[in-house]
Order: sequence, then C-alpha cells, then structure tokens
Amino acid sequence: MPANSRHSAKLALALGTIYLVWGSSFLFSKIAVANLPPALFSGIRFVTAGVLLALIARVWGGSSLPTRLIEWRHVIVAGFFMVLVSNGLNFWAIQYIPSNQSALLNSTPAFWIAGLGVFGKRGHPLTRWAVLGLVIGFLGVVLMLIPKAEVSTQSALAQVGVLVACLSWSLGTLYYRSIDTTLSSLMFMALQMLMGGLMLLTIGIVHGDAAHWSPGSSGWIALFYLTFFSSCLAYTAYGWLSLNAPPALIGTYGYVNPAIAAFLGWQFLHEPLSAMEVVGMVIIIIGVSMLTLPGGSLTDPRTLAEPKTQ
Repeated sequence: MPANSRHSAKLALALGTIYLVWGSSFLFSKIAVANLPPALFSGIRFVTAGVLLALIARVWGGSSLPTRLIEWRHVIVAGFFMVLVSNGLNFWAIQYIPSNQSALLNSTPAFWIAGLGVFGKRGHPLTRWAVLGLVIGFLGVVLMLIPKAEVSTQSALAQVGVLVACLSWSLGTLYYRSIDTTLSSLMFMALQMLMGGLMLLTIGIVHGDAAHWSPGSSGWIALFYLTFFSSCLAYTAYGWLSLNAPPALIGTYGYVNPAIAAFLGWQFLHEPLSAMEVVGMVIIIIGVSMLTLPGGSLTDPRTLAEPKTQ
C-alpha cells in the first residue's frame, strides 16, 4: 500500500475512534456524575489510564521515560490544560446541563484549533475550501445551540465553564504540536493523563470526595468505559492525530461528537431533541464532509502535517 494511502487509512481510523468514543462519552459522563463525585472520579480515571498506557508504551512499545526536566515540564503543562482544566471543568459542568448541550458547547475547539493552528512552526494555513467547511459547520452548531427555554444562572455558569474548558483543550493541543520531545506519542499521552489525574485526585481528596464515594453498577460501568475507551483508546488516537494531521481536520471531531451525543442523550437519557437541532446536525455533517471526503482540500497529501520523528 502506498505511503499516502496508509497515512489516509490511519487518519480515518483515528478520526473514527474519537468520533464514536468521545461522542458517546458524554452519555457515560452524565451517568457518572449522577452517581459519583466528579473530581475524585476523574482523578481515578486518568491516573489509572495514565499508568496503564505508560506500561504499554514502555513494555510493548519500548518507549523510554523522560530523562530531562524539560520533558516533565511538557507533560505537566499538557496535563494541566488538557486534563485538569479541560476535563475537570467539563465533568463539573455536565452536572448542571444536559449531555447534548455539553457536547454542543464542546464543538468550539474546532474553531480555536483551526484558527490558532495557523501559527507556529507546525502551523497550517486554511484553504478557502476549509474555511467554507468550518463556516458551514459553525452555522450548524449555532442552530443546535438555540435555547429552547429560559437559561438559569447555574446553567449559564456551567456553559461558561465548558467554553473555558474548550479553550484550555485547544491551547493544550497546540502546545503539544509546537514542542520538540523525544517521548513517543503514547508515552506522552500516558504521562499527561497521569500528571493531570494526580492534580484532579488531589483536588478530590482535599474537597472530601472520598466520603461520598459509593459507586453502584452504573458508576462502575461509567468508570470502566471512560477509563479504558475514552481515556486510553481515544486519547491515544487523538495524540497521534495531533502530530500527523492538520489542525482543521483534527478539530472536526467537535462537529461530529455533538451529533452523536445529542442522539444518545435523546435515546437513553430522554433529553429533548428539537427539529432545529436535527437540522443543525445535518448541516454539521455537511461541513465535516467538505473537509474530510476524498477530493477535499484537507485530504490532499500536500496539506497533511509531516509525521513528527520520535
């Protein structure tokens, strides 16, 4: 198989993984916060996933642990932005807003990543076709975000929290793209989750979450899924994409995930799904297709990021 074909196949597999797994993660997050304290739950989730992935990277992948102080600084900074702030705020906020609304607000990294991704040594300029696809996707998101009822103060604060989480995630993604590291992608993701998870674990313990830890079967199922599928599998795919795909293409998960999450929230949590939201989801898929289908500007090998040498 030609190199470009193999690269395209890996792109499709990685994108499909984060689309499906992270799209369904909002459902499991909603189930989790209904049963367990958010900070402690998140800390256990990411520490477990980080240790597991680090062992896999070390034993099966032959990856080395960091030997330089700057490498530890990189994983701590990434863990702060992408785990502590981003996932911490998202998990807190989903207690007060529906899972489909949380997913819709989580579409905003697509714009931050694509817009800020034109800067830096690994920056990629946006083509006119890519800009048009992003604009169409944005219009779809706006339609899905049109409020159906009056928004409470608590809900508004949660929405702001999600938006801050999205900005933090985007900054972490672009930071990872810009650094030079000898760590493999898998080892970096593992240590990033471990560092961020330890931060969340500390917050949960200080907050007294241990006194409220009483998971039932639903809590254990949510913990298992979010740890092994959302954290281990999808994070690994996202880490690979961060080094091997253009920013605008990476950000398309922010369009597809809300559609998946909205459907699952409607189907299993009985969250309302209006006709306007359905129309918005269709428009979003159109925008993503313009960026990702064969012949689109972002599938042209000339626009793909060169894989980072490890």
